[in-house]
Amino acid sequence: MPTQDTRHQAIICIAGPTASGKSASVLAIAQRWPIEIINVDSATIYKSMDIGTAKPSKEEQAQTPQHLLDIRDPAQTYSAAEFTRDAAKLIKAIQARGRIPILAGGTMMYYKALREGLNELPAACDEIRQELENFARQHGWPALHAELAKVDPATAARLAPNDSQRVQRAMEIYRISGKPMSVFLAQPAEKAGDFLYQTISLEPANRLDLHERIAARFDQMLEKGFVEEVRQLKLRPDLHADLPSIRCVGYRQIWAHLNGDYDLPEAREKAIAATRQLAKRQITWLRAQPERIRIDCMAHNVAEQVIDAIAHDMDATMLAMGQQ
Repeated sequence: MPTQDTRHQAIICIAGPTASGKSASVLAIAQRWPIEIINVDSATIYKSMDIGTAKPSKEEQAQTPQHLLDIRDPAQTYSAAEFTRDAAKLIKAIQARGRIPILAGGTMMYYKALREGLNELPAACDEIRQELENFARQHGWPALHAELAKVDPATAARLAPNDSQRVQRAMEIYRISGKPMSVFLAQPAEKAGDFLYQTISLEPANRLDLHERIAARFDQMLEKGFVEEVRQLKLRPDLHADLPSIRCVGYRQIWAHLNGDYDLPEAREKAIAATRQLAKRQITWLRAQPERIRIDCMAHNVAEQVIDAIAHDMDATMLAMGQQ
């Protein structure tokens, strides 16, 4: 068997805002090259959350191997550090099998962690985390944020008072170590693997076109039974609105609707608005990546353009693996 040398071949990243057509492009790539997909998505990791996350269908998953789908129960958490470790292991394992790893998704925090590295932080402590959640339920997240400001003003200054997940993690780190999170973040970051990356960025030339697609896609989710999907989650006593899974865009708004906070039409408007805000943040991050190859996600031939953009790197990788 030929010796593989893929160390200097770029890992292709198909990135883009929500509803930009990443999945369709990746499946088109799979028709031409022997790839395996590493999903870069903080929502599709959850089991029983299929409709609202636009998770690839069973038929799509059968077309080519996909990783990091359905790896957590909605009651569990999954950190960027866990993602970087899992993704780095998968990249090496896929290459060892003589196949090509493709990163695809829209969770930019995961991309950033994988490419730039992470600071070494204390491992999570379920007991302390539960204590902090109990405090927040009784007094509110702004009250916990105020406590954070007393012990770690630098971190508190960059976090919104209602950013429950990050406020909780910062307080957890202080409670475990006795050191502010800002002290850990001042240390040099550690990267998981020495890989090169090439980003193919699916961005809209006209953001209003993407806004229309986002609204249409959410309506399709409602037609497929999204409300019932959330209703089934809500029946579980171990799930609540402050969990990262339930805070996912769309789930948070439908959960609130089922709580009686507002009717379904208002929940729909709020979910669409939140999704558009998410897309804006994703595009902002992508535009800060100077080496990206930008493709208009609203073009009629997006998949063809993606294939043209990556063909040289993909063929070079095949050659390095002795499969050309």
